[in-house]
This record gives sequence, C-alpha cells and structure tokens, in this order.
Amino acid sequence: MADTGEVAEKTKHKGKHDKPKPWDDPSIDHWKVDKFDPSWNAGGMLEVSSFSTLFPEYREKYLQEAWPVVKGALKEHGISCELNLVEGSMTVSTTIKTKDPYIIMKARDLIKLLSRSVPVHQAIKILNDEMQCDIIKIGNFVSKRERFVKRRQNLVGPNSSNLKALEILTGCYIVVQGNTVAAMGSFKGLKQVRKVVEDCMQNKLHPVYNIKILMVKKELANDPRLANESWDRFLPKFKKNNVKRKKVKGKEKKPYTPFPPPPQPSKIDLELESGEYFVSNNKKLAKKWQEKQEKQAEKTSENKRKREAAFIPPKESQKQENAKPEDDNNDVAAMAMSLKKKAKEMGNKKATKNTDPKKYIENPER
Repeated sequence: MADTGEVAEKTKHKGKHDKPKPWDDPSIDHWKVDKFDPSWNAGGMLEVSSFSTLFPEYREKYLQEAWPVVKGALKEHGISCELNLVEGSMTVSTTIKTKDPYIIMKARDLIKLLSRSVPVHQAIKILNDEMQCDIIKIGNFVSKRERFVKRRQNLVGPNSSNLKALEILTGCYIVVQGNTVAAMGSFKGLKQVRKVVEDCMQNKLHPVYNIKILMVKKELANDPRLANESWDRFLPKFKKNNVKRKKVKGKEKKPYTPFPPPPQPSKIDLELESGEYFVSNNKKLAKKWQEKQEKQAEKTSENKRKREAAFIPPKESQKQENAKPEDDNNDVAAMAMSLKKKAKEMGNKKATKNTDPKKYIENPER
C-alpha cells in the first residue's frame, strides 16, 4: 500500500501543463551550444533573407583584396555575398543550399566586423557557434571632441597596454576604431568588455581600476571554497576624487514680467528733450567746435604735466636728514684720532734719529 501511495504522489500533477519533460534532467548542460547538424533542416530555407552594411572609403582596397577569402568561408555554409564598390556596401543572403537558419545572422556580424577594421582572418572566426561579437557605439557618450579623444586614449592606454590586459582577462578580441569598439569572444567576456568601455567613456571609472577588479575576480574564481560566497569584501573600492574647478558666475535671472521693455529714445527724441532740435546748424557747429577746443586744452595740459613730472626732484625722507649730522660728527672724531696717532708715530721716529750712539759707547754703565 505504501508503494502505491508513493506512485500516486509522483503521478499527481497540479496543472494541465505540469508534466515531466525530457529536458528537466540535471545531467543536461543547458548552456552548451551543440554543433548544427544539416539533417535537422534537410528541406532548407523557404524564403531568402539578406543583410547589407556600408563600409568607409579607406577600407575599400583591403576588402577588395580579402573578398575571395570571405566568399570562400561563407560558401561552406551556403551563404552568398556581394561587394558593391560603387555604393560602398557589402551584402549577404541565404541560398537554396543554406541549412543552418542562424548562419545568416553570423554572416551579418561578419560584414559588420569587416567594416569596423577587424582583420579578415579574425572576423571569419565569428562563423563558429561558440564565438559571439558586440559592436559598442561610444560616439554619443561625450559631446566635446577633445574630451572624447582623451577618454578613448585612456581606454587604449600607452602602447595599447590597457587593451592587451583587457583581452587577456576577458578572453576577447578588441578593436577600437573611430566611434565604435568591436569585441569578439564569449557572452561573459563581452559583458565585461562593455562595462569597462561604458565606465571609461562616461568617466565613471578608469579602465586601470576595472582591470584590477577583473584580476582579483580571476584569482577568486580559482578558489572552490569561495564559489558560493560574496566577493565584495575582497574587491578593491576606489573613491572618485573630483578636482575643484572655478565656479562660473551665472547671470542673475531678472523677475519675469509679461510686459515688454520700454522702447529706447531715438536721437531726435533726445534732441527734442534737450531743446537742441530747434537750434540752428551754425550754433550746433560752434558748440561742437568749442567742446573740441576744451578737450584739446585738457589733453595738452595733461601731457605738459607728464613731461614736467620727470624734472621734479624726489622728496628726501626726514630720517636720512636727521641721521646726517651724527654721521658727520663721527667722521670728524675718527679723523682727529687718526691724525693724533700719526703725529705720535712721527715724534717717536724723530727721537730715534737724534740719538748719538757714541754716548752709549763712552758710558757703558748707562
């Protein structure tokens, strides 16, 4: 009875569609991408699907040389391609031989990568099932051209060091060209690349700091003990230091009035107000000439005062005048002392000259 009860519990369903399904098996890896088998779609495609994209003028010569390689790679999957040099476009479309319905999307990504300066041998790898691509538009993040170029250079780094480090950590191939960043790799790697690029262009975080975080995460992923734990305590936290800038003084907003400002008086209105309008032309000219003469007189007097200012002696300070007599007294006293000293020396010399040596010889006791 117990066995029959257990069987009844297993076969009991809550709803109409709540039934055991063959893919509800823990042994199945749902993230695995199986290789396409042509027998799954033996009938082929019913309708023709096509995609086209434009390419810049500087890519024309390279694409013309590399087009046979692209054509050969797409022919294996039953896709036809066309290079139009007049319009500057590339077109891919399905044929009767196309079996894989998703290969046309891969071919569309291929021509997009070729137009964004990705080498042909690298771009062909997008046709593999495990390879994905992402083209990130970075032109709309910054309005000023100089700032855009500076941030894009931060993303690339000196000698492309930041890009190389990002390629190693994410396992993606990255090309920065113009206003776009083209990346090829797995879904996880492309998600990391997009975050780093957007943080850099929006000036949220420098790529060097994001690279440091990715390096720490890569080391933590190797430790099985931390598989079910939060990594926030191990990740570095960077604070953004804002540089103080001068505040631009904005114009003071005037109070809103629905009435327009009063009209400015014209030249005739001003003359009527002052009474000059009724004065004769001779008197007007005489007044102008008089004003001109007054201005000239003021100008000449000012120039004369400037010329004479060079000949006016500067005023001496009182401290120097008071200090002068003391200095003179000191100089006189010093001269008197030196003269007395010299006179004494001269007297001593004369006394030595007048002495007679014979007196000392005759009187030896002396």
